[in-house]
Amino acid sequence: MAQMANVGHPTDELAGMLNITIRTFPDKSLAQMDSLVRLSLLQFEQRGVTDDDISKFIAQYESRLVSSLASVQGKGARLAEYQTYTNNPNYLKNELEAYKKVSKQDIIRVYNQYIKNKYAVVLSVCPKGKSSLASKPDNYTFPSRNVNATEGDEYKNLKYVKGNDSFDRSKQPIITGTPIVIPPDYWKQNFDNGLKIIGVSTDEIPTVTLQLSIEAGHRYESISKSGVSQLLSSLLNESTINYTAEAIAEKLERLGSTVSIMNNGQDIVLYISTLTKNLDATLAIAEEILFRPKFDKTEFERIKKQRIEAIENQSTQATTIANNVFTKLIHGNNHIMSIPAMGTKESVEKITLENVIDYYNTMITPSISSLVIVGDVKQENIISKLSFLKNWKAKPVKHEAEPKVPSIDKTRIYFVNKDKAPQSEIRIGYMAMPYDATGDYYKSVIMNYPLGGSFNSRINLNLREKHGFTYGARAVFTGNQFAGPYVASAGVRANATDSSIVEFMNEIKNYAENGIKKEELQFTQSSMTQSEALKYETPMQKAGFVKRILDYNLSKNYTNDQNKFLNSITTSEINEWAKKQLPYNNMVILIVGDKALTWDAVNKLGYDVIELDIYGNLLVKSEKATEENKTTPEQKTYPPGMEPAKKVYKDAKNKP
Repeated sequence: MAQMANVGHPTDELAGMLNITIRTFPDKSLAQMDSLVRLSLLQFEQRGVTDDDISKFIAQYESRLVSSLASVQGKGARLAEYQTYTNNPNYLKNELEAYKKVSKQDIIRVYNQYIKNKYAVVLSVCPKGKSSLASKPDNYTFPSRNVNATEGDEYKNLKYVKGNDSFDRSKQPIITGTPIVIPPDYWKQNFDNGLKIIGVSTDEIPTVTLQLSIEAGHRYESISKSGVSQLLSSLLNESTINYTAEAIAEKLERLGSTVSIMNNGQDIVLYISTLTKNLDATLAIAEEILFRPKFDKTEFERIKKQRIEAIENQSTQATTIANNVFTKLIHGNNHIMSIPAMGTKESVEKITLENVIDYYNTMITPSISSLVIVGDVKQENIISKLSFLKNWKAKPVKHEAEPKVPSIDKTRIYFVNKDKAPQSEIRIGYMAMPYDATGDYYKSVIMNYPLGGSFNSRINLNLREKHGFTYGARAVFTGNQFAGPYVASAGVRANATDSSIVEFMNEIKNYAENGIKKEELQFTQSSMTQSEALKYETPMQKAGFVKRILDYNLSKNYTNDQNKFLNSITTSEINEWAKKQLPYNNMVILIVGDKALTWDAVNKLGYDVIELDIYGNLLVKSEKATEENKTTPEQKTYPPGMEPAKKVYKDAKNKP
């Protein structure tokens, strides 16, 4: 019935608010959803609360509470919060005990007092011209607000108490030295089936995190089946042979654990997080999810429908359009990465359940997998619990060679119209290089830091602080095992689109030609070194650190090598590298914005301007276009990478 349905209760110091949010399908009305919400509340009232309900909540709450202490920031926030509200910074155990004392009667009392039969604000957001889908006719009478109301009694005796500082807030604190950061120690082990394992043992908090990464993401799909990897990931989160999806969710709730399948575009990732005391039970659920999926036809059809709706919804979001089209321009039409990870509506509509099962049987194998383990468990103990992975049968998988990305012969502007967009999304860049820890890629990251890699970078200070064109502008290198683009990006005011392009390109060109300043290098060295201190705190951060070591075969001390390289690099080295890695005459410039507001000004900037549709296809006026001046993807000469992958469409009826 719905794409998404959730309930939240953010509690503030003075008040709380119950929020119920539903996103449904176009063929369902919000009136139906409204009725179902009210029915659900009634069912809750009639059913009541059980001891089991409370125990599941306590398990989840304890897990979240413990996990919140993983970082220095989390610890500091807890201590400050407890001190502020209870005058006892060590209140954590008291809070947990207070929750454990809540009774079934308490919950029903609160429901009756604050929710039952209470007024609510009901907001309906519908497609333009389809107000009939709203929960009720739009004829509400809004209450008037009396801004001159008498101040409440609780505020009358409040006095402002100014803090007594022992330092001068007008002066920036002086950095007194570089902290010595010791990255987490780790162990390695490989199974005979090809599974590579790396782990970190830490007893700071009683949790264990595991990430099983399988090289079976979008990058390894065929173009004709694009989207199959994400459909598989979603189906693996559904029912298994032995349990429904609801039963699995209930088991995890009782444990306060998380087991989920995610897809980052390159890998399908089995993510496991649990309190140490619940590790065995949680691993049993992970085994069930990974190796005994049900592949239910009804669940597949629901997920497929949701995915098509999500793909269509992307066409309404300028940011997503910009990201997708820029990726296509950089990779070219014949590359799988030119297609969004979700796939296209056309490709997903053609994918069958049998296609998904075939992809699972072919690609889910230990021979292309790695496992990261971080937490309160020793190597010998956790390995003994992983027999289900040790006995996993390997299958040979050969990843196909990727086509070459197109070269950029000159800097052009590509323009995608988004009617009435209040701001324009800008992407500027080119295909750069793969990741490395201490070579050309790392040198490029250092070089780019004062240009676009920090809040105080030239690009952000110019577009945000000086001109007020944007809330934030940035530039970054994005390589991993594969070459990734260098991309400068921002969402800017629509009426400043042309000016923003000018400022972006001026900053990039000026930096490439004139290089870094001495004080910028000092700032870069200090800032990047200081940031190391917070990189390896949480289980997720530790997992990312050791996975990088595994993926790129790095030494344990690679961060020390990075720091030595960073602190020894000179301005002349950076200047020479900037000239090489900032080819401002050979970049893609993409604008997604309102053509009516920005087209004329953009065309005066002196670049070739090529119009695309929201999918990145060329738009040029065709001799066969209708009297409404329709456009079609027809052009005899194409910029590099824009050549059609299969055929050129000759009329407006044959859409690509």
